[in-house]
Amino acid sequence: GARVGVGGSFEKLLWTLFGACLVATVIGYKPVVIVHGLFDSSGVFVELLRFINQSHPGTNVSVIDLFDRSSSLQPLWKQVEGFKEAIYPIMQNAADGVHFICYSQGGLICRGILSTLPNHNVHSFISLSSPQAGQYGDTDYLKYLFPQFMKSNLFHFCYTGVGQRISICNYWKDPHHTDMYVNGSDYLALLNSERSNPNSTVWKNNFLRIKKLVLIGGPDDGVITPWQSSQFGFYNDNETVVEIKDQDLYLRDVFGLKTLNARGDLFLCSMAGVEHVKWHSNDTVFNTCIEKWLV
Repeated sequence: GARVGVGGSFEKLLWTLFGACLVATVIGYKPVVIVHGLFDSSGVFVELLRFINQSHPGTNVSVIDLFDRSSSLQPLWKQVEGFKEAIYPIMQNAADGVHFICYSQGGLICRGILSTLPNHNVHSFISLSSPQAGQYGDTDYLKYLFPQFMKSNLFHFCYTGVGQRISICNYWKDPHHTDMYVNGSDYLALLNSERSNPNSTVWKNNFLRIKKLVLIGGPDDGVITPWQSSQFGFYNDNETVVEIKDQDLYLRDVFGLKTLNARGDLFLCSMAGVEHVKWHSNDTVFNTCIEKWLV
């Protein structure tokens, strides 16, 4: 009888070990890909890497080291191609898919990737204070880059062939010159199908492969203008902010925002008191808006 008991407990031990292995496999976290913003480099994400490592130990995190600092002014379609090339192998090696955390200008680059990559396997697309609906504001970045311009007259430069060779102009959206924006913006107007885009249906289907869209931003950002652009809100022609749910591109479901919402997969996370350069190093932002989507 004793031997049976031993056998039983040994078997139990085996099953326990097997169970433990199974659980470890099941809760293996998906790889995370991080895309940086304007004038940044991969070095700015030290805190974010620490947060991810603490909350989801063993997560494979790739901060893509391309178009750093002044190279981040390169046209966005060129950056999309470069980032796509670097990220595609990471996707191919991730049987269960990957997560995107895309910061500031990087959030628009990630949208370009998700729209044009038919077989991507991105689960959570986390857009971290990114000017998703465009940018229209007198910021320090603007004064630094275009000292001779203000927001009211930058359209003269941005909506030209030369202007569109600079990333900021690719998503500069002057609410007082919508026609010029539609005809002149090679990037955002195309992504939004505000300019006629023969690929719009294909791009929409590609974008809708994501499982979750998380839009993070806040009123004290100080750079993204209006700050609601981080959640697809934007100015109308008298500079009143129209929120996402009242935006034409949401109502007409141009690239899938309304579908995502109907699926229960669109999440807005707003936080006051966070300056633009602090989003990725603020633990409250991470714990509230990011952590739960990295499974």
